Order: sequence, then structure tokens, then C-alpha cells
Amino acid sequence: MAQSNGGARVVVIGGGTGSFTLLTGLRQYASQVTALVNMADDGGSTGQLRDELGVLPPGDVRQCLVALSNSPKVRDLFNYRFDEGSFKGHAFGNLFLTALEKMTGSFAEAVALASQVLNIDGCVVPATLSNVTLCAEGEDGQPIKGEYVISQQALARRPKIWLEPEAQANPAAVEAIRTADMVVVAPGNLYGSLAPVLVIREIQGALAATKARCVFVCNLVTKPGPTDGFSVSDFASEIERLAGSQFLDYVVFNNTRPSPELMDKYAHDGELMVEYDMDEMHRQHYRYRAAPVLAQDVWDGAQASDPLASTRSFIRHDPDVVARQLMRIYFA
Repeated sequence: MAQSNGGARVVVIGGGTGSFTLLTGLRQYASQVTALVNMADDGGSTGQLRDELGVLPPGDVRQCLVALSNSPKVRDLFNYRFDEGSFKGHAFGNLFLTALEKMTGSFAEAVALASQVLNIDGCVVPATLSNVTLCAEGEDGQPIKGEYVISQQALARRPKIWLEPEAQANPAAVEAIRTADMVVVAPGNLYGSLAPVLVIREIQGALAATKARCVFVCNLVTKPGPTDGFSVSDFASEIERLAGSQFLDYVVFNNTRPSPELMDKYAHDGELMVEYDMDEMHRQHYRYRAAPVLAQDVWDGAQASDPLASTRSFIRHDPDVVARQLMRIYFA
């Protein structure tokens, strides 16, 4: 196990697989890691629980808790997804967090209790405790509502993104950014996972004011639609537009390629490797690190019954390599 740096207070902004990857790597190096989590998810198991029980979305929070857990068996339990019966499609961890919220009347308390059960290193903080819906400007200029629906529709180029009702930031999230040594925006769905955190007004203010070193770990591939043809600098520009300020100090991006077979598989679905122009990167206000952050092994699916298995990314970041790059930036 890598030695951690006891003084590094690192906040990771995002949700889903991107945050999971960064947290998995960073926990080996920084002893104080806080996951600041998107709270607009409304698809799959999470969406069903929100609709039927009126709870806040547990899915991205569950993934972050699992990433920071020191209890392998409990971690596996939280990730277990039922493949039959009335619970089909639900992850146990989602049900557990939902039950805790209903029992305590507080999602924040539910997360705190689950953190104890999972024996996590660090802290998981919902970006907001408001019950919000993600909204985006469609290709025709009309609003589209709901994260899942947005992911299925054509958006305007560099769309307007907002939350309804306007979210109040979780005070713990604002404090985490204020006291951090490093804030990392994780790779992930730009408008579905990252924007719901970045557009919250108090979080925008905290990012603009923080003395922390702020880093964006860029996505590996583009997505059909709004990010078609996006370069590294395009992604970084959108992150800052959504956040309302030029808060980034560094951008980390991949400079290697997967196998031609994998690239062809992704290209068939309209997903291409994110390109970079070194002349363009030199003109930016932030510094950058080009590194071989692409994982070399192929993800093979932890549970065959997981309905998300077929959509999980084979092209993904190497948690340890990314964490090492971030620690080099921390010490720079």
C-alpha cells in the first residue's frame, strides 16, 4: 500500500464512475479525502426510489462510500444488485441508504451512519440536501428536465444548465472546499454528473474564493451530441463556464491510446478519444499535465446481473496513475 500524505486535504467533485476511480486511487495517498457528490441522479434504481419513496438520490453517494470503504465484505454487499423479484435492478446499498433516510428523516444522517457501517477513510458529502431536478437547454432551445431524460436527448451546444428548484448548497460541501488543499473535478458526464454540482451558487462562490489548488482530470472520450469533437481545452472551458469562474489551476489529461479494437468499438457508438492541441494548451491560464493515465487492464464486470455492466467503460482511468499525478501537483 502506498504511503499517504497526512497533510493533504483533497476534495473530489463529481459522481458515479469518475469519482469512484479517483477516490479509489487518492485514498492511498491523501489521508483526508472528501467526496462532494452530485445529487441530481434520477435514473435506474435511484430514480425508482426517488419516485416511489420521495427520498434523495442514493446511487452516486453509494459509489463514493464504497470507494472509501475499509470493509471488503460490506463493500461487496453495498454493491450487490438484485437480479430477480420485486427488488430486481436495485443495489443493496441504495436500499440501505433509503431505509436510513426514512428512519432518521435526514439524508445527511443516513450518509453518516452508512459511513460508519462501511468504515470509510474520509468523508462523503452530498452537494445539496435539496430535492432537485436537473434541467438543460435542448437542441431546439426548449428546456429538458431530468438527468436520465437529458442523457437521452439532443442538447444545445454548450447548453444552459440549471436545477429546479434552485438548490441550496450543503454547508458541509462549502466548508470542505474552503478548507481544502486541493479540489479535483473528476472525469464524468459533463452535463449529467459534474454540472449539477458546479451550477450551485454557493459552490461556485467557494470555488472562486478557495485557496486550494484546483485541478480537472479530463475525460478520456467524447460523447455523441454536446461534446462531439471536444478537445481537452474545450472540456476545461465548459467546466469553468458552468462554475462561473476561471478557478482551475491545473488540467490532467491522457496522452496514450487504447488498442485499435477498443477505439473501433467506441467509434462505432460515436465516442472518440479526447484530443489535445499543445499550442492551444500553452495559451490557457492553467497549467497542465499530460500523462499515461489510461488503465491498461480491461474491466470485466463484477456482477453479471448488473444492468449497468454492458454500459460501463472499458476505456477508463488508472486510479493509481491519476492519484500519483495529483500528488505531484500537490507538492509542486
